[in-house]
Amino acid sequence: MNFTSKLPNVGTTIFTIMSALANKHSAINLSQGFPNYPSDQKLIDLVNKAMNNGHNQYAPMAGNLDLRLAIANKYQRLYDNTYHPEKEITITAGATQAIYCIISAFVRPNDEVIVFKPAYDCYEPAVEVNGGKVIPIQLSAPDYKPNWEEVKLKLSSNTKMILINSPHNPSGTIWSQEDMLELQEITQNTDIIVLSDEVYEHIVFDNEQHQSACLFSDLKQRSFITASFGKTFHNTGWKIGYTCGPEALMEEFRKVHQFNVFSVHHPSQKGIANYMQDENTYLGLNQFFQQKRDLFLSLIKESRFKFTPSKGTYFQVLDYSDITNENDVNYAKRLIKEFGIASIPLSVFNLNQKDDKVLRFCFAKTDETLVKAAEILNNI
Repeated sequence: MNFTSKLPNVGTTIFTIMSALANKHSAINLSQGFPNYPSDQKLIDLVNKAMNNGHNQYAPMAGNLDLRLAIANKYQRLYDNTYHPEKEITITAGATQAIYCIISAFVRPNDEVIVFKPAYDCYEPAVEVNGGKVIPIQLSAPDYKPNWEEVKLKLSSNTKMILINSPHNPSGTIWSQEDMLELQEITQNTDIIVLSDEVYEHIVFDNEQHQSACLFSDLKQRSFITASFGKTFHNTGWKIGYTCGPEALMEEFRKVHQFNVFSVHHPSQKGIANYMQDENTYLGLNQFFQQKRDLFLSLIKESRFKFTPSKGTYFQVLDYSDITNENDVNYAKRLIKEFGIASIPLSVFNLNQKDDKVLRFCFAKTDETLVKAAEILNNI
C-alpha cells in the first residue's frame, strides 16, 4: 500500500529534534523559542476569572469582541492607524494557524509565493500543500537584507503572494522603512497579496521602530498582518494569535478559518482582552528583552563566537567560524552532546541548506539560565 501524503519530503522540525536532544542530554535549551519563566500572574488570574465567570463555550468565530477591540486600540496607539474590530480582525490559534489559513484561502495550484530565506519552517509547507510554488530568495549573512532588484526579477504573472517577516526569525534583523517602501512600490497596481508575519513587533531594540505593513497606506490594502500573544505575553503554549487585514481579504480568510478551527480558547481571549487594558503590558517588552540581550552578549563578549547584536526578536545569532569549520547541524548537535547547550542551526532554513557557520540562541530565559549558558559558551 502507498499512503504518501501531499508533503512526502517533510520531516520532523529542527525545533523538535534539538529540544529532544537537549532533554536527552540534560542540556541548557536555548534552541526552541519559548521562555523558561512564568507568564504574569495577573494575566493567569484574569483567564481563571473568565473561566469562573462562564466564558467556557465557543467564542464568536472571529474572536471575542473585547479582544478585537483591544487589538484595534493597540494599533491606533502604536501606529496611528487601525483595523475595524468586527470586519478586519480575527483571533486565531496562534500565528501559525493564521498563516496557514491565509495561504489556503488564496493560493491555488501553480500560484507562486515569494519567500525570503532563511524562513520560518511553517511557510513553505503551507504553500506546497495547497499546490503553490515557492519562489525562494536567499538573504545573506550577516545583515540579511533583501536585494530588491532580485525580488523584481522573481516577480511574474503567477506571483500570488509575498511572505515577509520582520523582526526576522531566525536572524534577529529588522526591515527598514526603505525596505517597506520598496515592497509597497513593487506590489502597487498588482493583485499580489502580502503576508506580513509580525509576531515579534513588540521586541525591537536600540530605539529602532517596527515598520508594520499597516503604516504604508497602499501596502495595507493588500496585506495581512499576523501576530502572536504567545510571543508577546510569554505563554506560547496557549496558542492564541490573530490576523488583521482589509475587509475584502478578511472575508475570504474567514471562509477557511471557520472550517479549520472555527474559534479558539474563549477564556484566554477574554483574559487577554482585560490584560491589554494596561498598555504597559506590551509597551514594556522592548526594554525587557533588550536587557536580556545585553546581558547575554556582555557575558559572552570574551568568547570565540562573533556576533552582530540582534535588532529584534528574542534570538541572537552567533558566528562560530573562528572555532570550527564543521557543518552547522553537526556542530549544533555536538554542542548539546559534549558541552550541554542547545541552539538552532540556520542552514535548515536556507536555500540548499546554505551553511554560514551560524547558530541561533534564544535569550528569552531567566538571567540565571543565561549566566550558565554563557559560562559554557566562554569555554568552547
